[in-house]
Amino acid sequence: MNNTLTAAEIKRRGMAAIEEGLRKGPVHIVKRNKPAAVVLSEDEYQRLTQGKAPSGGGMTAIQWLLAQPSSGKRSKARIDADLASERSW
Repeated sequence: MNNTLTAAEIKRRGMAAIEEGLRKGPVHIVKRNKPAAVVLSEDEYQRLTQGKAPSGGGMTAIQWLLAQPSSGKRSKARIDADLASERSW
């Protein structure tokens, strides 16, 4: 959290402090030495709520997981049999 503001600083400086911080990215708000909130720019908020991928072209966590090669050596039938034996106690 390198772009932080304290609640006291926001109380003292108001929106000017938040706007200044937003020039560097999301602003983390600290209250009583604990993380309390994160302020995002309107553009970043819209991007997150509309589910758009970052402009960097990265993958979502689900896409990354699905792209991983299978490393299991057991067949589906073997897994089902193992699960059935574990559940029948």
